[in-house]
Amino acid sequence: MTEDEVLAEFRAAGALMEGHFILSSGLRSPVFLQKMRIFEDPPRAERLCRALGEAVTARFGKVDLVVSPAIGGIIPGYETARALGCKGIFVEREGADFALRRGFEIPAGARVLVVEDIVSTGKSLRECLAVVRSCPGEILGAACLIDRSGGRAELGVPLVALATVDFPAYPADALPPELAAIPAEKPGSRKVFA
Repeated sequence: MTEDEVLAEFRAAGALMEGHFILSSGLRSPVFLQKMRIFEDPPRAERLCRALGEAVTARFGKVDLVVSPAIGGIIPGYETARALGCKGIFVEREGADFALRRGFEIPAGARVLVVEDIVSTGKSLRECLAVVRSCPGEILGAACLIDRSGGRAELGVPLVALATVDFPAYPADALPPELAAIPAEKPGSRKVFA
């Protein structure tokens, strides 16, 4: 699947939105990727995650286990694991930190891929990777549907993305006039502390 085809899937689902948005990072952007519009459509989610699985296999070979950060990474992690023919588990918050819960574990020697939906700053992926590093598996890398960091997110592992974009993002106190003139929306799920 080409980058243009991936972005066309997001547009067709109404998941590529334009306006004034407050991102999970607290930055502001004229573009928001509402990935839940993708995940509400199982055939579309499967199509994208199958393509991600193919890209992952081409880059890393066999994967034994997919680990994703909850909540946003659960669906793409599950669908990508299904496409790869392996198990998929997730980390979730235990207080302020991610942890493996629900009896999930990473076996010694398992070839592990961390899967996220959208990468902006890479914060959730880095936190998920820290949990995986504390286990005996081998981290192959990370994967996502869209890398909106323009390839700049520092993860410490290789990242496979179906599309890499560089949508502008600004601190709240440095907005361009045309963005400042539009009321801000917060469509994401992570609480921003200002």
